[in-house]
Amino acid sequence: MSWDVAISRAVQNNLPRVYKNLENFPYVLDLARQLREAKMEVIRNMEKYVEMTVESVKRIGGIPHVVNTVDEARDVVGKIVGTGKTVIFGKSMVAYEMGLRDFLKERNNEVWETDLGEFLIQLANEPPSHIIAPAVHMSKERAEHLVRDKLGDLRKGATHEEIVNKVREFLREKFLKADIGITGANAVAADTGSIILVENEGNIRFTTVSPPIHIAVAGFEKIVPTLYHAMIEALVQAAYAGLYPPTYINLTSGPSSTGDIEMKRVSPAHGPKEFHLILLDNGRLDASKNPDLMEALLCIRCGRCHLHCPVYRVMGGRWGIPPFTGPMGAMWSYVTHKDPKPATLCTHSGGCKEVCPMKINIPRVLEKIKHVYFKRS
Repeated sequence: MSWDVAISRAVQNNLPRVYKNLENFPYVLDLARQLREAKMEVIRNMEKYVEMTVESVKRIGGIPHVVNTVDEARDVVGKIVGTGKTVIFGKSMVAYEMGLRDFLKERNNEVWETDLGEFLIQLANEPPSHIIAPAVHMSKERAEHLVRDKLGDLRKGATHEEIVNKVREFLREKFLKADIGITGANAVAADTGSIILVENEGNIRFTTVSPPIHIAVAGFEKIVPTLYHAMIEALVQAAYAGLYPPTYINLTSGPSSTGDIEMKRVSPAHGPKEFHLILLDNGRLDASKNPDLMEALLCIRCGRCHLHCPVYRVMGGRWGIPPFTGPMGAMWSYVTHKDPKPATLCTHSGGCKEVCPMKINIPRVLEKIKHVYFKRS
């Protein structure tokens, strides 16, 4: 089935749910206002908060790594992982930005995405088409055919539930034998060094707890001042993504530990013995110092702007540089790749600005990026 059918179903399923969330839980609007202020504080003082986060991660027994480029990031992760390992991923757009999955596979590692959408596009060897729902371009019928072709033993006309169960069966073994778990971070608390991850499938809980090593990768913009603000970001992101309350909010502060003998805290316990946090710049620091771009760093990756945008509804993942697609992706294609061309496709309908929880004036940011493009031409 075509992109038009898949996206039409996604719009019908998602948009009413988001509006219902905001109607039923009006406090989310106040949380979003608080979060915007907190994130602007970090954007205006980014180097200070990166340094604070590094010290906090060390204090809780984690190992921080601050990297400037995706090449540096891959090099750091490559040294931690090594070769011949089984690696499982929780959904991470920053990991995709780094090209991490293919990099680790090239080093003779078995690598699996565990988020259902990411798993489907891994099987299809396609880029993500949406920041939250990477396989939003894929109809149920196509997902069924793909899973049957790659995994076998799935009846024709299988239900959504049967497709999900088949993937669950396949991935359960990977969770149990994994050597390394790699995730992103919805938010990073500068004061505690903790990361927050929001999910509904339960795959992230496996990925952060089952393997002996957990690596989290995050851009500088995911840092917020306190753990309080990190929890707020989880709630706001989930509500505006249309999945509220989220099934799981995962809080990770360093490697596993216990205090059950004489109340002395020691590490590790049942979970990972190592926790690494990779903090990636890749254009974010420059953007924080650019008054025309800094608002882009407020984005919390809820994906709401995509489904309200006429250009995205037509073009989908072809608009922007994956994983950065849609209106926010047109901004982030410039932040991370210095490519202003995606911005030129914006028609300035303004819907993205109206629905953004962080009140980013996306049309204005894209207008400034367009100016860069036409000055170069």
